[in-house]
Amino acid sequence: MTTDDLPVIAAVDGSTHSRQALDWATHEAVRRGLPLLIVHVRPVTRQVDEETGRHEAETLLAECVRRSALIAPELRPSTLAPLDFPSAALVSLGRDASMIVVGSRGLGGFRSLMIGSNSLATASMASCPVVVVRDDRPEGDDDRAEDDGRAGGTGAFTDIVAGVAADESSQAVLEFAFATAASRPGARLRVVHGWTMFSSMLAGGPVLDREEAAGSAARTLAELTSGRREKYPQVEIVQEPVNGSAARTLVTASATAALTVVGRRRGGESLGLGLSPVAQTTVTHALGPVAVVPC
Repeated sequence: MTTDDLPVIAAVDGSTHSRQALDWATHEAVRRGLPLLIVHVRPVTRQVDEETGRHEAETLLAECVRRSALIAPELRPSTLAPLDFPSAALVSLGRDASMIVVGSRGLGGFRSLMIGSNSLATASMASCPVVVVRDDRPEGDDDRAEDDGRAGGTGAFTDIVAGVAADESSQAVLEFAFATAASRPGARLRVVHGWTMFSSMLAGGPVLDREEAAGSAARTLAELTSGRREKYPQVEIVQEPVNGSAARTLVTASATAALTVVGRRRGGESLGLGLSPVAQTTVTHALGPVAVVPC
């Protein structure tokens, strides 16, 4: 199996949030021409016998296959029900996946939590991109998207937002974001870089001149995206250097985005370092789906 054939994994547990993740994963598998693997991890901590747990898993997965078929009858999803800790199983399966799609919370989550522990752990440790699906936008926002002309008459947001830093770590984020936008006809890619005078100083840029710092941020975005304009000529690119907190900028942008893409630096998983403050804030507080891309 080549990297172009690796499946989209939809993690399900019967919760409303996991059904949203399944729907999102089904659409994405169709857009990208990839297989769909629906996974229900049977937690080792549940006090049920093996036969009962297996039967419950088979029933849930059968329901999920039927739900997916309503969206994309042409797909023939595979299913899997490993017995393991949820995040551990998904991280392991992610080594042979194009992406993992999870809900923002599962059945065991507290309603007060903005994101569940399993979703956060998977996004922090998986070797492939992890999409955390949520939609906390008020009803009626879809109508605004349609009025803006970005929805293509579908009544849904189509912008892809990529949050980038001013260094090479953004390359994986941009590649994933461009490929996502290219798979959605009419989608616009907004490349967002939040900068401050302090971040400009840390990057070796202008220290005292705000206009010069703004110009430097704009040039950085132009350089980061230049090589991909030829590869993805169908994608409309909007460069947005924003003077302000990167995390706040991305959370605000997520309100009108089909997907917000952020990066996670590789190498800290074994130390339990998890997500950067910007990535964790975006995943936790974004109003729509967020993709966390290892880079």
